[in-house]
Amino acid sequence: MSRQPLRLGMVGGGEGAFIGAIHRMAAALDGDWRLVAGAFSTDTGRNERTGAQLALDPARVYPTIDAMLAGEQALPADERIDAVAIVTPNHLHAPMAIAALDAGFHVFCEKPMAMNVAEAEAIARSASASGRHFGLAFTYSGYPLVEEARARIARGDLGDIRLVQVEYLQGWLSQPIDNDGNKQAEWRTDPARAGLGGCLGDIGTHAFHLAEHVSGLRVASVSADLSIHVPGRRLDDDVNALLRFDGEARGTLKASQVAAGEENGLKLRIYGSLGGLEWAQMEPNTLTLRWLDRPAEVVRAGGPGLQDGTTRLLRTPSGHPEGYVEAFGNLYRAFAAAIRGEDGRRFPGVDDGLRTMRFVESVVANAASDQKWTPINRG
Repeated sequence: MSRQPLRLGMVGGGEGAFIGAIHRMAAALDGDWRLVAGAFSTDTGRNERTGAQLALDPARVYPTIDAMLAGEQALPADERIDAVAIVTPNHLHAPMAIAALDAGFHVFCEKPMAMNVAEAEAIARSASASGRHFGLAFTYSGYPLVEEARARIARGDLGDIRLVQVEYLQGWLSQPIDNDGNKQAEWRTDPARAGLGGCLGDIGTHAFHLAEHVSGLRVASVSADLSIHVPGRRLDDDVNALLRFDGEARGTLKASQVAAGEENGLKLRIYGSLGGLEWAQMEPNTLTLRWLDRPAEVVRAGGPGLQDGTTRLLRTPSGHPEGYVEAFGNLYRAFAAAIRGEDGRRFPGVDDGLRTMRFVESVVANAASDQKWTPINRG
């Protein structure tokens, strides 16, 4: 008997929205998902055009999430959506995720999880009470060589981890385009829609998640500085933080959206007592390993020497580059496996969301105080 794709409904991601299109491509990549419904925009014309462009049944292109949840619940179980993808600005994540979970649907949500810890905890309670899965789009954890780095550290290749350095540099907000009508910029710098952090919430959370995910360590406390370099901007556009991990490891986190000329410069370096590794998102098919007692190694996606968990994330032979969409697709594939009750790779979820929101609150609190170190609340 052939396996049917799971059915997906999307909120947000109307025509012209970058991340909605990425979610749709990633979900479709392995045949695990089929988009069948959506509430793509509060603008009626934009919403209807998006549905038409995606060849959806007009009856399942809904004006609001509430209408979508009610309409889908009224359908037979073998026709209604299985999950809701939330690809809206941050202020809508919590109310929409809670409504979808409470209505009995699984949720895959853009990051950050919510506006603050209280909202994130409310999502966690709804996920627990509903018994539904909640996935979070920390995309970079889906790259094959990120998994390779994580697995090598977990088996002790680098020895005792001492240093974790992560940076995420962009330059697209170097000018006040948020005041000039750029829709992607203006909501990200609006506290009412973005939350406590600007750059911190948008890309600092990615850097933080990647550092903990690959190192296998948890940050215990932070000492941070938040800056606004563009006059009149209301949320940070530059982040610098010192990190103290559990045990003896120490680290640094740098995130900026005003590093003029930078594109999407996410880089991770981790050093232990025996060696170190380096991975960069803009060259994602290469992992560099450095050793105290032998020459450096360059590990390539699809090449020899990869762990089984890494090869399962690859789709093409060596020399055929895979990137952002494929990494995203790995998260959607793992999410589908969990819903089907299959053994599969872990995907970012409630715990990751809570950790990152607690990190955001700790950084904001530390930067606003004279306190040298602020612990991250473990809940």
